Amino acid sequence: MAVEAALAPIATAPGAPEPSSPFRSGLAPVRAHRMMAISAHPLASQAGLEVLQAGGSAVDAAIAIQLVLGLVEPQSSGIGGGAFLLHYDAASGRLQTYDGREAAPAAAHRDYFEAALHAGAKTEARIPSQPGASPLADREAAFARIRGSGRSIGTPGVIRMLELAHQDYGKLPWAHSFQPAIDLAIKGFPIGPRLAAAIRSAQVQLARDADASAYFLAPDGEPKTAGTWLQNQAYAATLRAISDSGADAFYRGPIAQAIVQKIRSSTHPEITPGLTTLTDLGSYRAIRREPICAPYRSTVVCGVGPPSSGGIAVAQTLGILETFDLAALAPTAVGADGGVPIPLAVHLVSEAQRLAYADRNAYIADPDYVPLPGKGAVSLLDPDYLGARARLISPSSTMRFARPGVFPNTQAFGLSDTQDSGTSHLSIVDAAGNVVVMTSSIEGSLGSYHFTNGFLLNNQLTDFSFLAADESGPIANRIAPGKRPRSSMAPTLVFKRNDRGERGEFVLATGSPGGAFIIQYVVKTIVAALDWKLDAQQASSMVNFGAFNGPMTFIGAEHPAFNGHESDPAKALEQALNDLGHRVSLAAQPSGVATIVLTADPENPSRGVYVGGVDPRREGSALGERNPAR
Repeated sequence: MAVEAALAPIATAPGAPEPSSPFRSGLAPVRAHRMMAISAHPLASQAGLEVLQAGGSAVDAAIAIQLVLGLVEPQSSGIGGGAFLLHYDAASGRLQTYDGREAAPAAAHRDYFEAALHAGAKTEARIPSQPGASPLADREAAFARIRGSGRSIGTPGVIRMLELAHQDYGKLPWAHSFQPAIDLAIKGFPIGPRLAAAIRSAQVQLARDADASAYFLAPDGEPKTAGTWLQNQAYAATLRAISDSGADAFYRGPIAQAIVQKIRSSTHPEITPGLTTLTDLGSYRAIRREPICAPYRSTVVCGVGPPSSGGIAVAQTLGILETFDLAALAPTAVGADGGVPIPLAVHLVSEAQRLAYADRNAYIADPDYVPLPGKGAVSLLDPDYLGARARLISPSSTMRFARPGVFPNTQAFGLSDTQDSGTSHLSIVDAAGNVVVMTSSIEGSLGSYHFTNGFLLNNQLTDFSFLAADESGPIANRIAPGKRPRSSMAPTLVFKRNDRGERGEFVLATGSPGGAFIIQYVVKTIVAALDWKLDAQQASSMVNFGAFNGPMTFIGAEHPAFNGHESDPAKALEQALNDLGHRVSLAAQPSGVATIVLTADPENPSRGVYVGGVDPRREGSALGERNPAR
């Protein structure tokens, strides 16, 4: 791709869940001594900080932030979707992950998607099975047809998950964290540019659902525009019911009935009803799971495990990269917006990611249905195994496509490059030093376009493979009753590694929206902060780069360092990567990184200070409270 064509205008990267926003250059890091809240929208961050200032825990603040995000950023996440949450308890050192991923209904048999695939269609959608396919392009027709149907909607999990986390670590009453979103829904808020763009791009699909049309479109059917004042009395009523009666008010009773009715209805020839029942909602459970932790240089990096692939893929990538001296490959043009990675660094990171995505595509799925290979995560993260994988990397040429690793006594699996999409991320530290990182999603931008009781329903079941098997064997991420689809969400915490090699003091919290690109965004941020010593804002702002398991390597040319001039560093970077055999995409990368780093306070080195960075590619904000007495 020519640099000029990529930059004028900058297209959004293939498979990216949402359009790109203008890059907010020159953001300064935010410093705080006691608490910090970072999210994808200023109103949500403000709600989280107010809960923290009222004595709330990081979990209390996460609830408040998520409920506001569901109102002001419904294209990315909401109570009609799911989430993964990772919690660090500072007093005990305990790490706990919470799985609120959506689940398939009991009626989701092997051919559950077939009716939706062919509804209103004269020709069959193309669903290739060959390895190395582009993340979304080759399954686009199938995805589009299934997405708008009831067959795409999984049982939402985020409310049940937040309730479980609150039972464990909440300090304030459950209802307290609901009030900011209830008040805002009643008062209203101006539609932001990102939401306006999402509505505009989905006008046709939203018009097919009467409730969605009434909320997102004007009476003449035109999309509501940025700045339009939006109120949501139905959402306020839904939240009030849940705040009064707990999560059961969502999973049983009138709200649950409305969800099931919406899933099982059809008002258009191409909308195939789903088969979700009240029993599916009533039987949904959030799950406590153990975190995935692995060493990286002088730190321990921890994330969430399956059914998310994010924790393992991030840890594998970093474990492979530990073989290489990345500190010697620091970026150029370092400034407030991070820097520009040099070709060899991009090459090594991308090759490590190809290897990690290869294992992801073959082996990772809902662990209650498909066990991990070998001895589980310990085999996938074994230093000897990762060392052997690292030796597959050539410094002089790309492998383009990597094969998954082979494990003793493990059946051969087919390959699924199915990619998840729309997401939102938040990072929080409370006054006691407890930390929450949480990534939530409704899958595609505006989910399934099905709207009820003031919120959108997800289309997460499209994260399953549409094929049950290929020529290599059964696909681990195939659909089954009650199964949770694979995700790439990667809320991540990093800790110092003590003399015994164990997890010690908290160092860094990060995560991002971005579908399957999340793994690349998180790796970039961690490498930038740990290897290249960039601050939290620089690491979040830094040029995005990385690769799936295929020939394309992605460079985020929305970054202001890439200016389209003759001296544009993208030209040299692209040429150097082409010389190594990479195909280069210079499309925009709409990440939404939210990073907190604990470091020494330059004003008083004997104490720590939290430094926050928010991704300049979205609308988010980082808010904190300074307290010199700490």
